[in-house]
Amino acid sequence: MKNIGVCHVITDTTLQSRFTHAELAELAIEGGADTVQFRHKQGATRELVEMAKEMQAVCARHNVPLLVNDRADIALAVGAMGAHFGQDDMPVSIARRILSSEAILGASARTEEKILAAISEGADYIGFGPIYGTSSKPDAETAKGLERLRRMCDIAACPVIAIGGITVQTAADVIRAGAHGIAVISAVCAHPEPRLATQALINEIHSAKHR
Repeated sequence: MKNIGVCHVITDTTLQSRFTHAELAELAIEGGADTVQFRHKQGATRELVEMAKEMQAVCARHNVPLLVNDRADIALAVGAMGAHFGQDDMPVSIARRILSSEAILGASARTEEKILAAISEGADYIGFGPIYGTSSKPDAETAKGLERLRRMCDIAACPVIAIGGITVQTAADVIRAGAHGIAVISAVCAHPEPRLATQALINEIHSAKHR
């Protein structure tokens, strides 16, 4: 089984404008993030490649996987470790043909059927949420809660990464509910000190896993 990280920091430059994607990646990794995901919805492909290239240089220097949200072509172009796809994005089975068998592929899934389908297509981990209410995604669904997360973790035959409104106050609860790890946007990117915010999340994750 591939080594799936427990703290995925998804970089964002719409919630904040102090840091670039690459700068956020650096700060998050310094704080202990073991996976970084590049997520940028606007812009020409060439522009996105340049952004992702800068992030890949940071991640490679620290030996931390970079995943590209939605775009297998950009992941391939910059030599990223893998990609993550939403329910309405490219099917994992097609992404697997574009990227290598060693690539880490994640898939967002909200129902039992979608989870099983994503795993059968070759997803290495499932992104499930939003666990709590979130303002990072304007089109986010209603909060799923810890009980629903627990059920999905029981069903999935692969790691589940919980996402959506997770904070340093709730990270441990999410891990104790069965999640392999968490993915965060605003908890790090919108924090005054992204490095310290990541460090605090990592501490909560490890504390919950070792109880």
